[in-house]
Amino acid sequence: MTQELGPLARGLSLPYYDDALPAHDRFHANRVRDLSNRLANGCERIVERDVLTAAAWLHDIGRPLERTGEIDDHDEWGAVEAEALLETEGVASDRIDAVKHCIRTHSIRSSSPEPETLEAELLFDADKLEAIGAVGLVRMACIVGERSGSAGEKYAVIDTPEVGGTVTSDLPDITLLREWAEERLDALYTSPGRRLGTSRWRFMDDFFTQFSREIDVDAEV
Repeated sequence: MTQELGPLARGLSLPYYDDALPAHDRFHANRVRDLSNRLANGCERIVERDVLTAAAWLHDIGRPLERTGEIDDHDEWGAVEAEALLETEGVASDRIDAVKHCIRTHSIRSSSPEPETLEAELLFDADKLEAIGAVGLVRMACIVGERSGSAGEKYAVIDTPEVGGTVTSDLPDITLLREWAEERLDALYTSPGRRLGTSRWRFMDDFFTQFSREIDVDAEV
């Protein structure tokens, strides 16, 4: 194999994102690639950049199939599919195993294994940081829409419990997005990831304050 692993993985991954919705499309994969390498710049230990970049491109190739119910676990399916793709291209087995581990451990779900390599921790952190900050707010709102579409009914409402009123709902409200972000912020592994997460959280905290002001029209200045 003469082609570098990162660009190779990019080319292999892109067709899988053709049917992806915005929260997990190729633009998300590209941002995770960039963000994970940015975090790697702040690490004192040596990072296998080719493994990290390849895993970033391939980590969500199973998302479209999971969304439509064709597979149950996009982490495990993606790892197996990535192995097959990379083997066909003659990638060394140790590189493939490293990429597979990153993919298998990138989710926050309780069934996911813990990352055991620095590259896996960096991929996990970059993916979780995509749920925090301005981009995170847009992506999480997209996910609420996805889940509403899958269920055929509203998954959450755009409202807040902090403002009194006569309209109430049994569905989750804007607090859900805060909880999702806090859960991911608490789960970050690396020091560079936690520093960036803290910065992005400050923006989100300001956003939620402004959101409450706008919902409470009498209090908005």
